[in-house]
Amino acid sequence: MAEKAKNVPYHLGIIIDGNRRWAREKGLPTFEGHRQGYNKLKKVGKWCKAKGIKILTIFAFSSENWNRSKDEVSYLMRLLAQAFSKKEVDELNKDGIKLRVIGQKERLDKNLQKMIEEAEEKTKNNKEGILNLAISYGGRPELIEAIKKIIKQKISPEKITEEIISQNLWTEGMPDPDLLIRTSGEQRTSGFLTWQSAYAELYFCKKYWPDFSEKDLDDALLDYARRQRRFGK
Repeated sequence: MAEKAKNVPYHLGIIIDGNRRWAREKGLPTFEGHRQGYNKLKKVGKWCKAKGIKILTIFAFSSENWNRSKDEVSYLMRLLAQAFSKKEVDELNKDGIKLRVIGQKERLDKNLQKMIEEAEEKTKNNKEGILNLAISYGGRPELIEAIKKIIKQKISPEKITEEIISQNLWTEGMPDPDLLIRTSGEQRTSGFLTWQSAYAELYFCKKYWPDFSEKDLDDALLDYARRQRRFGK
Protein backbone atom coordinates (compact mmCIF):
# COMPACT_ATOMS: atom_id res chain seq x y z
CA MET A 1 0.00 0.00 0.00
CA ALA A 2 1.29 3.44 -0.92
CA GLU A 3 2.41 5.71 1.87
CA LYS A 4 -0.20 8.40 2.57
CA ALA A 5 0.51 12.06 3.20
CA LYS A 6 -0.52 13.30 6.63
CA ASN A 7 -0.20 17.01 5.85
CA VAL A 8 -2.46 17.67 2.86
CA PRO A 9 -2.80 21.05 1.14
CA TYR A 10 -5.90 23.06 2.00
CA HIS A 11 -6.04 24.46 -1.54
CA LEU A 12 -4.82 22.39 -4.49
CA GLY A 13 -4.55 23.72 -8.04
CA ILE A 14 -4.18 21.40 -11.03
CA ILE A 15 -3.16 22.27 -14.59
CA ILE A 16 -4.75 19.44 -16.55
CA ASP A 17 -2.55 18.91 -19.58
CA GLY A 18 -1.92 16.23 -22.19
CA ASN A 19 -5.41 15.22 -23.35
CA ARG A 20 -4.61 15.73 -27.03
CA ARG A 21 -1.22 14.02 -26.88
CA TRP A 22 -2.78 11.09 -25.01
CA ALA A 23 -5.31 10.66 -27.81
CA ARG A 24 -2.76 11.01 -30.61
CA GLU A 25 -0.42 8.40 -29.13
CA LYS A 26 -3.34 5.95 -28.95
CA GLY A 27 -4.49 6.71 -32.48
CA LEU A 28 -7.73 8.23 -31.19
CA PRO A 29 -9.51 11.46 -32.12
CA THR A 30 -8.52 14.54 -30.14
CA PHE A 31 -12.08 14.80 -28.83
CA GLU A 32 -11.74 11.40 -27.14
CA GLY A 33 -8.74 12.69 -25.19
CA HIS A 34 -10.81 15.59 -23.91
CA ARG A 35 -13.70 13.28 -23.02
CA GLN A 36 -11.43 11.00 -21.03
CA GLY A 37 -9.92 14.09 -19.39
CA TYR A 38 -13.36 15.23 -18.26
CA ASN A 39 -14.09 11.81 -16.77
CA LYS A 40 -10.77 11.91 -14.92
CA LEU A 41 -11.62 15.32 -13.50
CA LYS A 42 -14.73 13.90 -11.85
CA LYS A 43 -12.69 11.10 -10.26
CA VAL A 44 -9.96 13.44 -9.02
CA GLY A 45 -12.56 15.65 -7.38
CA LYS A 46 -13.79 12.66 -5.37
CA TRP A 47 -10.23 11.67 -4.43
CA CYS A 48 -9.40 15.16 -3.22
CA LYS A 49 -12.49 15.36 -1.02
CA ALA A 50 -11.70 11.97 0.52
CA LYS A 51 -8.14 13.08 1.30
CA GLY A 52 -9.25 16.25 3.11
CA ILE A 53 -8.45 18.85 0.44
CA LYS A 54 -10.95 21.66 0.90
CA ILE A 55 -10.44 23.72 -2.27
CA LEU A 56 -9.66 22.31 -5.70
CA THR A 57 -8.99 24.68 -8.58
CA ILE A 58 -8.81 23.17 -12.06
CA PHE A 59 -7.28 24.95 -15.06
CA ALA A 60 -9.87 23.66 -17.53
CA PHE A 61 -9.68 26.16 -20.42
CA SER A 62 -7.20 28.98 -20.77
CA SER A 63 -7.70 32.34 -22.45
CA GLU A 64 -5.17 31.15 -25.07
CA ASN A 65 -7.25 28.03 -25.81
CA TRP A 66 -9.67 30.19 -27.79
CA ASN A 67 -7.01 30.12 -30.53
CA ARG A 68 -7.57 26.40 -31.17
CA SER A 69 -9.73 25.21 -34.07
CA LYS A 70 -13.39 26.19 -34.02
CA ASP A 71 -14.47 22.54 -33.89
CA GLU A 72 -12.24 21.76 -30.92
CA VAL A 73 -13.33 24.85 -28.99
CA SER A 74 -17.00 24.03 -29.66
CA TYR A 75 -16.50 20.48 -28.42
CA LEU A 76 -14.69 21.67 -25.29
CA MET A 77 -17.49 24.12 -24.52
CA ARG A 78 -20.10 21.35 -24.86
CA LEU A 79 -18.01 19.11 -22.66
CA LEU A 80 -17.57 21.80 -20.02
CA ALA A 81 -21.31 22.47 -20.10
CA GLN A 82 -21.82 18.95 -18.73
CA ALA A 83 -20.27 20.14 -15.46
CA PHE A 84 -23.24 22.47 -15.00
CA SER A 85 -25.98 19.99 -15.92
CA LYS A 86 -28.65 19.08 -13.36
CA LYS A 87 -27.11 15.64 -12.88
CA GLU A 88 -23.67 17.02 -12.06
CA VAL A 89 -25.01 19.84 -9.87
CA ASP A 90 -27.11 17.34 -7.92
CA GLU A 91 -23.96 15.27 -7.39
CA LEU A 92 -22.07 18.33 -6.12
CA ASN A 93 -24.91 19.10 -3.72
CA LYS A 94 -24.89 15.50 -2.51
CA ASP A 95 -21.17 15.82 -1.76
CA GLY A 96 -21.56 19.29 -0.23
CA ILE A 97 -19.31 20.95 -2.81
CA LYS A 98 -19.63 24.61 -3.77
CA LEU A 99 -18.96 25.31 -7.45
CA ARG A 100 -17.33 28.49 -8.70
CA VAL A 101 -16.14 29.50 -12.15
CA ILE A 102 -13.24 31.91 -12.47
CA GLY A 103 -12.19 33.55 -15.71
CA GLN A 104 -13.56 35.71 -18.48
CA LYS A 105 -17.11 34.43 -18.24
CA GLU A 106 -18.32 37.21 -20.54
CA ARG A 107 -16.52 35.47 -23.44
CA LEU A 108 -18.64 32.34 -23.03
CA ASP A 109 -21.87 31.57 -24.84
CA LYS A 110 -24.90 33.18 -23.17
CA ASN A 111 -26.54 29.82 -22.52
CA LEU A 112 -23.37 28.53 -20.86
CA GLN A 113 -23.16 31.70 -18.77
CA LYS A 114 -26.71 31.06 -17.58
CA MET A 115 -25.92 27.44 -16.71
CA ILE A 116 -22.88 28.57 -14.73
CA GLU A 117 -24.87 31.20 -12.86
CA GLU A 118 -27.57 28.68 -11.95
CA ALA A 119 -25.05 26.04 -10.86
CA GLU A 120 -23.17 28.53 -8.68
CA GLU A 121 -26.45 29.67 -7.12
CA LYS A 122 -27.64 26.11 -6.40
CA THR A 123 -24.37 25.12 -4.71
CA LYS A 124 -23.49 28.38 -2.95
CA ASN A 125 -24.42 27.19 0.54
CA ASN A 126 -22.44 23.94 0.45
CA LYS A 127 -19.78 23.69 3.14
CA GLU A 128 -17.77 20.52 2.51
CA GLY A 129 -15.45 22.00 -0.09
CA ILE A 130 -15.05 24.28 -3.11
CA LEU A 131 -14.47 23.34 -6.74
CA ASN A 132 -13.16 26.20 -8.86
CA LEU A 133 -13.22 25.70 -12.60
CA ALA A 134 -10.90 28.13 -14.38
CA ILE A 135 -12.56 28.65 -17.77
CA SER A 136 -11.37 31.24 -20.27
CA TYR A 137 -8.83 31.99 -17.56
CA GLY A 138 -5.47 33.69 -17.73
CA GLY A 139 -3.36 35.08 -14.91
CA ARG A 140 -2.52 38.30 -16.76
CA PRO A 141 -6.14 39.04 -17.78
CA GLU A 142 -7.11 38.44 -14.15
CA LEU A 143 -4.60 41.03 -12.95
CA ILE A 144 -5.74 43.51 -15.61
CA GLU A 145 -9.33 43.10 -14.44
CA ALA A 146 -8.25 43.55 -10.82
CA ILE A 147 -6.45 46.81 -11.70
CA LYS A 148 -9.55 48.07 -13.53
CA LYS A 149 -11.73 47.29 -10.50
CA ILE A 150 -9.35 49.13 -8.19
CA ILE A 151 -9.33 52.18 -10.48
CA LYS A 152 -13.14 52.19 -10.60
CA GLN A 153 -13.21 52.13 -6.79
CA LYS A 154 -11.02 55.26 -6.86
CA ILE A 155 -8.57 53.80 -4.34
CA SER A 156 -5.58 56.10 -4.04
CA PRO A 157 -2.19 54.58 -4.99
CA GLU A 158 -0.73 54.81 -1.47
CA LYS A 159 -3.63 52.70 -0.16
CA ILE A 160 -3.20 49.85 -2.62
CA THR A 161 -1.89 46.80 -0.79
CA GLU A 162 -1.49 43.09 -1.53
CA GLU A 163 -4.75 42.54 0.32
CA ILE A 164 -6.56 45.07 -1.90
CA ILE A 165 -5.30 43.31 -5.01
CA SER A 166 -6.30 39.89 -3.67
CA GLN A 167 -9.77 41.18 -2.89
CA ASN A 168 -10.24 42.18 -6.52
CA LEU A 169 -9.12 38.92 -8.12
CA TRP A 170 -11.54 36.28 -9.43
CA THR A 171 -10.58 34.13 -6.42
CA GLU A 172 -11.72 36.80 -3.96
CA GLY A 173 -12.34 35.41 -0.50
CA MET A 174 -10.26 32.26 -0.96
CA PRO A 175 -6.84 31.40 0.45
CA ASP A 176 -3.96 31.07 -1.99
CA PRO A 177 -3.12 27.58 -3.30
CA ASP A 178 -0.65 25.53 -1.29
CA LEU A 179 0.26 23.15 -4.09
CA LEU A 180 0.08 23.28 -7.89
CA ILE A 181 0.24 20.09 -9.95
CA ARG A 182 0.79 20.01 -13.69
CA THR A 183 0.46 16.84 -15.72
CA SER A 184 2.05 15.83 -19.07
CA GLY A 185 5.66 16.58 -18.16
CA GLU A 186 5.57 20.29 -19.01
CA GLN A 187 7.33 22.36 -16.34
CA ARG A 188 5.67 25.76 -16.40
CA THR A 189 2.57 27.28 -14.84
CA SER A 190 1.30 28.98 -18.03
CA GLY A 191 -0.33 31.89 -16.23
CA PHE A 192 -2.31 29.73 -13.81
CA LEU A 193 -3.10 31.66 -10.61
CA THR A 194 -0.20 34.01 -11.34
CA TRP A 195 -0.68 36.25 -8.30
CA GLN A 196 -2.04 33.59 -5.95
CA SER A 197 0.66 30.98 -6.55
CA ALA A 198 3.64 33.12 -5.48
CA TYR A 199 4.40 30.74 -2.60
CA ALA A 200 2.72 27.59 -3.86
CA GLU A 201 4.72 24.39 -4.02
CA LEU A 202 5.04 23.05 -7.58
CA TYR A 203 4.80 19.41 -8.62
CA PHE A 204 5.18 18.16 -12.19
CA CYS A 205 3.81 14.76 -13.18
CA LYS A 206 5.01 13.18 -16.42
CA LYS A 207 1.75 11.38 -17.11
CA TYR A 208 -0.89 12.81 -19.42
CA TRP A 209 -4.02 13.92 -17.61
CA PRO A 210 -6.25 10.98 -18.70
CA ASP A 211 -3.67 8.57 -17.19
CA PHE A 212 -3.34 10.46 -13.89
CA SER A 213 -4.13 8.00 -11.10
CA GLU A 214 -4.98 8.17 -7.43
CA LYS A 215 -1.45 6.93 -6.73
CA ASP A 216 -0.06 9.85 -8.73
CA LEU A 217 -2.11 12.19 -6.56
CA ASP A 218 -0.86 10.44 -3.43
CA ASP A 219 2.73 10.76 -4.65
CA ALA A 220 2.26 14.51 -5.17
CA LEU A 221 0.67 14.95 -1.75
CA LEU A 222 3.42 12.93 -0.08
CA ASP A 223 6.08 15.03 -1.80
CA TYR A 224 4.28 18.17 -0.61
CA ALA A 225 4.06 16.87 2.97
CA ARG A 226 7.83 16.30 3.05
CA ARG A 227 8.69 19.86 2.03
CA GLN A 228 9.42 22.70 4.44
CA ARG A 229 7.43 25.81 3.55
CA ARG A 230 9.33 28.87 4.80
CA PHE A 231 7.55 31.63 2.85
CA GLY A 232 10.86 33.48 2.58
CA LYS A 233 11.53 33.43 6.32
